Amino acid sequence: MTGPDVPQSFALAYVPGVTPGKWVRTWNERLPEVPLTLIQVPAPEAAALVRERGIDAALLRLPIDRDGLHAIPLYTEVTVVVVPKDHLVAAADEVSIDDLADDVVLHPIDDTLDWEKLPGQPAIERPATTADAIELVAAGVGVLVVPQSLARLHHRKDLTFRPLTDAPESRVALSWLEDETTDLMEEFIGIVRGRTVNSTRGRGPAPEAQTPKKPRRPDAGGRKPAPAKSAGRRGSGAPKAGKRGKPRRRS
Repeated sequence: MTGPDVPQSFALAYVPGVTPGKWVRTWNERLPEVPLTLIQVPAPEAAALVRERGIDAALLRLPIDRDGLHAIPLYTEVTVVVVPKDHLVAAADEVSIDDLADDVVLHPIDDTLDWEKLPGQPAIERPATTADAIELVAAGVGVLVVPQSLARLHHRKDLTFRPLTDAPESRVALSWLEDETTDLMEEFIGIVRGRTVNSTRGRGPAPEAQTPKKPRRPDAGGRKPAPAKSAGRRGSGAPKAGKRGKPRRRS
């Protein structure tokens, strides 16, 4: 997108397992005159599509090559291992990488987990996609480690999954070109960050006489900040002004 004019549409790519529905609904409520187009793309292609200007932004999985790209991490997913229902792992509430030492762990080419060392035993060949790997798990060839949303996306009645406690986690991020933070891009950033419609970083500055208050957010530990004390109220230790009685009349 180039030029000073605001585009009349917004194209958003998303990778499998990511569900942008709530953000799209908010967009449609706030900007009904600007259609938002959703495009599902394979995870390895999302960043390249942003660079090629084929889309305005992408919801993708980190890590990516961030050269020339902005990337705002949005949330982190639990990592799980997908196994047949009769596998020993299915009897546990959660498992560790050591529990998979004797298993063939499939590593599809479209895997986005940032492994330092792959767990388990390697397969003879790498499946092309996560969907292909799921089929192999169902056939008893091996097990598969994926973000939980992908396990749910490829759910089968003969398979189950369990959290893998010491595996790398998948972070989902919003990414766009560094030099193309347009007004519409700011709108979508505000939506995914939970800004209100009256935020000063929305489509235009708020009136000076009615500057909206920013929403109070929890800190990193999930605790909400304590409410601020009003400067106009007397504290418990503040001195009170003395009362002045009526002057006495002279006799």
